[in-house]
Amino acid sequence: MQAQTKTDDLASVVDELRRREAFVMVSHVKPDGDTLGAGLALGIALKQLGKRVAYFQQDPVPRNLRFLPDSEFVARALPTDLPPDTLFVFCDMSDPARAGEFLPPLQRENMLDIDHHLGNAHFGAYNLVIPEETSTGTVVVRILRALGIPIDARIATCILTTIMTDTGGFMHSNTTPQTLELSAELMRAGADKERITDEIFGNKRIAAIRLLGEVLAVMRFSSEGRYCYSYIDEPMLARTGADGEDSEDLVNVLLRVEGVHAAALFKAFDGEIRVSLRSDGSVNVQQAAAQLGGGGHFRASGLTHPGPLPEAFAAVEAALLQEGLATTASA
Repeated sequence: MQAQTKTDDLASVVDELRRREAFVMVSHVKPDGDTLGAGLALGIALKQLGKRVAYFQQDPVPRNLRFLPDSEFVARALPTDLPPDTLFVFCDMSDPARAGEFLPPLQRENMLDIDHHLGNAHFGAYNLVIPEETSTGTVVVRILRALGIPIDARIATCILTTIMTDTGGFMHSNTTPQTLELSAELMRAGADKERITDEIFGNKRIAAIRLLGEVLAVMRFSSEGRYCYSYIDEPMLARTGADGEDSEDLVNVLLRVEGVHAAALFKAFDGEIRVSLRSDGSVNVQQAAAQLGGGGHFRASGLTHPGPLPEAFAAVEAALLQEGLATTASA
C-alpha cells in the first residue's frame, strides 16, 4: 500500500475493523489515561463483535489506572499464535516508536493509527487522526457509533477516563460543550465520575506529596515570572520513597502559580531526562517540544533530552522563547 499522508475517512477504518478478526491494542510508554482508556474501550467493543483482542503495553499499568475494565489483560508479551493479518491499533501516539522497543517489527499494512495529536505522522496504513477531538478516546467514540456498538458501563468508564485525563478534570480549554454533553452521556451509561476523579487526580501516596515538596523547593522562574520550571532526580526519589508514577501531574502545579504562562518539569531518572511542558494557552508548547524532537498538544507536550540537566534547562527555555514566551502578556 502506498504511503498515507492524510487521515482516512471513518467509513474506511470501520470497514477494516469489521473485516479483520484479530487485534492488538497498543499503548505508548509511560501510559496515561488516554492511551490506555482508548485502547481498552475499543478492545472491549470489538470483543462484543466476536473479535479476538489482545493488549500490548511495554510498561506496567500505572497504579491509578488499574481500576479500568480489562486492564488486567494488558501485557508486554504478545500471544504467539496471532494470525498474520492481525491489526495493531496504536492509540494516542504520533509516532510508532512511542510504543517502545519491545513491540516487534510490523508491516505497515497491519497498523491502524488513532490519535488527536497535531503532529501525527500518519504512520499506519489506516489513520484516523482528528486534532479537534478532546482525546483519543473521543475519536474512538466516533468509531463505536459507526460500528453500531452501544456504550455500556465498562466502555463508558474507559472513555470518560480519557476525557478527564486530557481535560485535566474539565479544567482545560478543550472542555467544549460537546465534551461535557458526551461526559454526561457516559455517566448515564454507568461511568463513575467520582471514582475516576479519585483515581486520576486524588489518592496520592505520601511519597508523592513529599516529592511535590522537593519539586517546589527547587522550582525556578524566568521571563519575569512567566516561566516556571523544576526537576526531579534520583536522590529526590530516594529521599521521598517516590517513583516515576508519583511524578505525574506535578508539572500542572507549577503552571498554576500566579503569573506563570508556561511550565516545565524535568525528570532526570531511569537513565534519561524526560520533560513535561504545559501552557496556559499563550505559548504553543507543542511546537516548542517539536523543536527538540518531542510532540504533543498546544497546551501539553513532552520530549526527551540527552542532558545533562543544565543543557536541558537552556534548550527548553530557548525553544519556549522562540514560541513567544518573552512576549506573552502579563496576567
